[in-house]
Amino acid sequence: MITFCKANLGDIIVMQKLIQEEILNGIILSRSNDEVATNIRSYILAKDKNKIVGFLALHIHTVLLGEIRSLVILKSYREQGIAKNLILEASKEAKLLLLKEILVLTYRKILFEKLDFLEIEKSSLPDHKIWADCIRCQHFPVCDEIALVKYL
Repeated sequence: MITFCKANLGDIIVMQKLIQEEILNGIILSRSNDEVATNIRSYILAKDKNKIVGFLALHIHTVLLGEIRSLVILKSYREQGIAKNLILEASKEAKLLLLKEILVLTYRKILFEKLDFLEIEKSSLPDHKIWADCIRCQHFPVCDEIALVKYL
């Protein structure tokens, strides 16, 4: 049975190992252990017993806007609804925090559309998102990810 919980500092090493292939493939941005530690409260884990099988971060940009990022599921656990449930957990947390919108940049448009995310123009992304994260991406400035937003 898969359970969901907040990450703690002791989880960082396993989280970094889980995400390495996606970083190498240019799907997810690399983040240092210190950067993950600074944002540890943003991470929601999916666990099978005590084994981390996936996670994502709900990063806060402004008092109104959050972003789902770093979504990864262990290959042997994919296609089981774990990503969907992580996104739903992040959406619940966003509502509790009184956010009004959740942004995502993804290659998995259909997954997010099934969860009421709507495609938006990348030109509408906040400048601080572009200059803090996007500029570090190996695909910048030719981004082929799809921008979507969910209004809460």
